[in-house]
Amino acid sequence: MRKLMIMHFAGLLLGVMLDFLIGDPKALPHPVKGIGKLISFLEKKLYKNEKKRGAILWCIVVLTVFSVTGFIMGIAHRLGPVAAVLMEAVITCYCLAARSLCTESMKVQERLSAHDTEGAREALSMIVGRDTENLTEEEMIKAAVETVAENASDGVIAPFFYMILGGPALGMVYKAINTMDSMLGYRNDKYMNFGYFAAKADDAANFLPSRISALAMIGGCYILGLSSPAYNGKEALRIWRRDRRNHLSPNSAQTESACAGALGLMLGGPHTYQGVTVPKDTIGDEKRKPEVMDIKRANRLMFMAEAVVVVIALLYALPAL
Repeated sequence: MRKLMIMHFAGLLLGVMLDFLIGDPKALPHPVKGIGKLISFLEKKLYKNEKKRGAILWCIVVLTVFSVTGFIMGIAHRLGPVAAVLMEAVITCYCLAARSLCTESMKVQERLSAHDTEGAREALSMIVGRDTENLTEEEMIKAAVETVAENASDGVIAPFFYMILGGPALGMVYKAINTMDSMLGYRNDKYMNFGYFAAKADDAANFLPSRISALAMIGGCYILGLSSPAYNGKEALRIWRRDRRNHLSPNSAQTESACAGALGLMLGGPHTYQGVTVPKDTIGDEKRKPEVMDIKRANRLMFMAEAVVVVIALLYALPAL
């Protein structure tokens, strides 16, 4: 048992380092794309705007992903400890999205710094679902910061949390749940019923990780604040306590509110999707106007929050190792 624990955490740490250094290798197929193709295939076969049909699709996808990942890890363990650790590291790297999120969001900062407004809008459209054509520079900065803050949970800390609990199989199941929500969990005529289970399951899966992520972000803010006045841990805590429910989702405002308080920005507000403006509550106080460097600051806060969670997990597991 102790040997398995050591192998598990060795694979996790190596995977975190791989994600930090290289992110998703573009030359290799990403398993999440495979999950997406499976969802699309099953949707074509099962679609009828009924909750029961959506629940059946959800169960098939989860069982398939869990079984395939478990089978792959089983083969790796049969090949030996080194193969098992390396395979877990690779799957962990695929589950995490910190480097990719940083790379893609920083493209927006780079375009804005070069005064390439159209290029910034195009780069932003790759990481947000809202319309970007008419956004001002300030709105683009806020949109990028919001995306980094929200995905600090969905794309980084939540999958790491499930990897700790159940290894690669549970980590990939979380990614499948998250992917089903992004593809099916819409509140429109087509998916109101068919995507209902996917949306609710994603809310449930992210309930605890989003709150852990927010607290880790607040803790990370205090650490970063020791060397930079750009981060205010006290405000991060205050705004999180006040605004963490200011969102249609029960989870999204958790990290957004912590980040808004940390940087002294007002996030949220109305967004436009496919030409339709959706009213949303604001998050945070506008202590100052957004500036281009806020995107980099949000990414630093994301990485620090990840580091906080990794260190806490190691300290917790240390007696068993």
